[in-house]
Amino acid sequence: QYLKETGLSGRIGLDHRDFLNSPPVKTVRFGGTVVETLAKHKLGDSRDYELLKHQLADPEIKDAQIINWLQEFRSCVTQLTKDHEQLIYTILRVPWVGRSPAVVEEYMVFLSNLVSAQTVYLCACLKMVVSHFTPKRVTICEGGVDISDSDDEDENLPRNFNQCHQALQLITRYVPSTSRFLMPILTDNFPFVQKSSTTLECYAHNLLRVTMYIPSLRRDVLEVIIGKMLKLDVSAARSDIEEAEENAALSQRAEVRPEEGLFDMDEDMSADVPCRAAVMAHPVADRLDTLMAVMMAYIKDACHVDGSLHVERTKDLYRDVLNVFDKLILPTHASAHVQYTLFYLCSFRVALAEAFLDHLWKILQSPSQPAVLRQAAAGYLGSFLARAKFIPVLTVRACLDLLLSWIHCYIDSQDSSGRQACCDISLHGPFYTACQAVFYTLIFRHRAMLENNMKKGTHLCLKQVHFHTSQLLFFCCRTYQVVFCYTIIERNNRHVLPVVRSSAGGDSVTTNTNPLDSFFPFDPYLLKRSVQLIEPLYQVWEELADTELLPTKGSREDEDDFLCGETPQTEGIVGMTPSSYDSSLHSPSCVGSPPLTFQRP
Repeated sequence: QYLKETGLSGRIGLDHRDFLNSPPVKTVRFGGTVVETLAKHKLGDSRDYELLKHQLADPEIKDAQIINWLQEFRSCVTQLTKDHEQLIYTILRVPWVGRSPAVVEEYMVFLSNLVSAQTVYLCACLKMVVSHFTPKRVTICEGGVDISDSDDEDENLPRNFNQCHQALQLITRYVPSTSRFLMPILTDNFPFVQKSSTTLECYAHNLLRVTMYIPSLRRDVLEVIIGKMLKLDVSAARSDIEEAEENAALSQRAEVRPEEGLFDMDEDMSADVPCRAAVMAHPVADRLDTLMAVMMAYIKDACHVDGSLHVERTKDLYRDVLNVFDKLILPTHASAHVQYTLFYLCSFRVALAEAFLDHLWKILQSPSQPAVLRQAAAGYLGSFLARAKFIPVLTVRACLDLLLSWIHCYIDSQDSSGRQACCDISLHGPFYTACQAVFYTLIFRHRAMLENNMKKGTHLCLKQVHFHTSQLLFFCCRTYQVVFCYTIIERNNRHVLPVVRSSAGGDSVTTNTNPLDSFFPFDPYLLKRSVQLIEPLYQVWEELADTELLPTKGSREDEDDFLCGETPQTEGIVGMTPSSYDSSLHSPSCVGSPPLTFQRP
């Protein structure tokens, strides 16, 4: 009767309630107002204060309660100093994302007021928002054991992420220095690379989305994401990925093969095959594939406005990606896929590809750069020229001219030094990798350079290239005692290179590792989902026509004379490793090296 007289029955919904069979509706709050509670706490009475924290931490808290409390907190936000840190942390843990629009709006207004009046809580607010960049954790009971996992199937993730970014933009508007505090938080909260593909995808997507309204963070964000991608890339060897895919294909064929005497299941299984085919069998490769797809989608969106390429935005992004390339990708030897982010970006405009080539060329010829980076730059230069379809033939020729001129200048400088030629890869590594770049480019682009519809003057350039290459081969073979001919190049499948021996006197000891290691960073792309963007841009190895394989008269005699007439001394500077030779005969076909076409009888 008291509730009806005071009107409380309508407010807390008790008119027709069955107290025995229904739980109470939690619209009742205990204690006084927030202002009164803070005042009591200041005088030493903390009972209502602790009660307030307890009610805010209730996992079943109602929207009406949240709105009511937030409005009261806004009215006394200037009193929420550092002394009330635990209370603020409790408020920041209130589950506001995904609730009703009224709760979300009220919470964002509260955050804006809080960071404006009490900047001491800025980092805490940023951490709270960033914590929602991945699917929320849920507890799953399996076999009587509670297992915590991310809710990757939440259909409301896009809406929740939108609300988080609205909150971040509001905070940035009220605190202009937000970006300085936000970047360390974004870095520290990046999920462990062994998390699910969905978790990594969501976090990387949200980090890249932050750069759209805080562009000053883009370079740092790219560095963080690419750094994580490189960890995945070097953890998934090409051979392991290929083996996993081959085993998965065999298993899939075994599953879809109908048993004798039963009905045909091909039609039933066909709908499931495309979905399964999009997932990498290698778990690390699958996570990397997901991140590569996110990164390439971002690159495309950042460079295009209404479907048209925005030149200035593309240039800005290129500078940022190139900076990360120099810092992280170029020094990483074993990466196989992450470098394709720059490959894809350069495809948007020929000027970008030429700028990238010029950048690599400057690194290669700079004596101030470490030798290992110069060698890596040469590998990128040759591989990019050979594999990028979008690079014009004229650009390929110009780069070959530069490389050959530099190679011969290097040879001349070694001849003029008066010292005996010594095949020391640790000393002449950039020279050897530059030679590799020339040979590799010619193997892949020679057909385009020989087409009849090329401009006048091409044949003269090709003659010069052939002359320079012949002279270079002669120098390598006669001076460094390396048996180097097309037959052996093809048979060894790019894997046999000079191996360092001791040239300082004493016993000759063959090293077990090859410092050059035949690194061609744009070898075939193995990731299934993101490869769709790479395939149209990629130059695959094309078999030579039969007419191209026929030897000219006297070529076999010349070959035999070359191989047999002057046998290199085994106690020299250069040797061949049998293990490398053997392994080349069993190399995977997808590595992209020319096949074993030329075989001696």
